[in-house]
Amino acid sequence: MDIDIALVRRLIAQQFPQWENLSIQKIEPGGSDNRTFRLGSDLTVRLPSHVAYEPQVAKEQYWLPRLADHLPIAIPMPVAQGRPTHEYPWPWSIYRWIEGKTAKAADIPDLPAFAVSLAQFLADLQRVDATGGPPPGPHNFYRGGHLSVYDEQTRLALRNLEDHIDIGSATLIWEAALQATWNRASVWVHGDMHPTNLLVEDGHLTAVIDFGCLGIGDPACDLAIAWTFFTGTSRELFRRHLPVDAGTWARARGWALWKTAITLTEPKTDLSNREEAWHIIHEILDMKGTHPQ
Repeated sequence: MDIDIALVRRLIAQQFPQWENLSIQKIEPGGSDNRTFRLGSDLTVRLPSHVAYEPQVAKEQYWLPRLADHLPIAIPMPVAQGRPTHEYPWPWSIYRWIEGKTAKAADIPDLPAFAVSLAQFLADLQRVDATGGPPPGPHNFYRGGHLSVYDEQTRLALRNLEDHIDIGSATLIWEAALQATWNRASVWVHGDMHPTNLLVEDGHLTAVIDFGCLGIGDPACDLAIAWTFFTGTSRELFRRHLPVDAGTWARARGWALWKTAITLTEPKTDLSNREEAWHIIHEILDMKGTHPQ
């Protein structure tokens, strides 16, 4: 739906009049699941963009304060929860503002050290007591669950790419991911470990944001960033500093393959994301060469 500054200003005035005179600025990139606005200098307003993301509001409000004390860097901290209105039909959140820029490899002088910092964050997240945490489901698009939920979608995407990639190798990677199972107790997963959800200052990881896909289960989904952001030495260090076995690593590669394949076969994917996805799928398949224009 169309969520603009004017709507946010009306919601603030109606429900939180103590902040109605603060400036409001739309954050770009603001994500697709939610629209994000800066409120004054110290607050952030976050509104789901579709009913599918509505359950994430209460989940973040409840769990993020309980996770924060156990983690080595900042995560979003809820300040207030907004109510649905006749104009905006879902609950929404106000958080404390966190300084930082979204992670870009070009802005990180020491990517291997950055990989170690992220691995340490994920290892700490996995060590937090997961009792009572939300299991995989529609609320987080089955992050932490078994990859079989995306089997049909992935195989279709790979068939649509067979003129451009080694379909045999891709299928083997996918089937290895399906066959490897998580047999341990459920652990916390962020669920959307993407560079746009990592904040950086002076080249260092300072915060992890957007916990809408938070849940408990198999941590492999969080490790897909090994292929979608890291490469070479940084990927190896990322793996070395995580408590993962070969099966978990195979499933992580499967998660990366699923996401990249559907990105490449989605007609609405813009050119820059398509270019990035071709690079990533070459990393996943360990391929050399060019990609279609």
